[in-house]
Amino acid sequence: MRTRGPRIQRAEQCPLFSKCSLTIDTVIRPDNGSSENETTLRLHYNQAHNLNSQQLAAREVEIVDIASVSRDYWSKVITAPKVDLTTFKSQRTDRGPLLNGWMDSCRPVMTIYKLVVMDAPIWGLGERLEDCLIAVPRALFLACHRLCFAWIDEWYGMTMEQIREMERHTDLLLKKTLKKAAKPGSKHEGKRKSLKDEIAVVGSCT
Repeated sequence: MRTRGPRIQRAEQCPLFSKCSLTIDTVIRPDNGSSENETTLRLHYNQAHNLNSQQLAAREVEIVDIASVSRDYWSKVITAPKVDLTTFKSQRTDRGPLLNGWMDSCRPVMTIYKLVVMDAPIWGLGERLEDCLIAVPRALFLACHRLCFAWIDEWYGMTMEQIREMERHTDLLLKKTLKKAAKPGSKHEGKRKSLKDEIAVVGSCT
């Protein structure tokens, strides 16, 4: 993962399918995702993600509204805590609720531009796998950013050192959880799906 200012690029690969890759390029801007005209919008995206003409033609732009509720397959798998941001109001910051049209009326506001590229060059499966897995980051983005706003009273005003300490604590907790789940005899043992089962899942969510 590389970080420079308000830009983050992350690439993931699967050991079992070394040719498959998922790349997420993130750019943060202090705006509400809109621009004055189409020319400015195109220029903004080019500057943000450095896309060439071929990539721009293949790109699909989707607006993810954190006040919305997704009911797709992956959102059900993630099972994040449910919170209604149309009724939520922060006690510490007096922000919220996020009612219809909030992106145009709420200040301060920021937009996180994410370019997600999924490449799965597997004969007979690649295209369907790409279509299925490209939906996973969207579900994660929506769930995580909804909770980030819903928990604003818990983190608002924290210093960078406090944030780093929270990150270290969370990292240790995650490692312990994963280690426990990997132990022989755990409830996760023996439940790993076969490739045939995984292909069936891919087919069901595309």
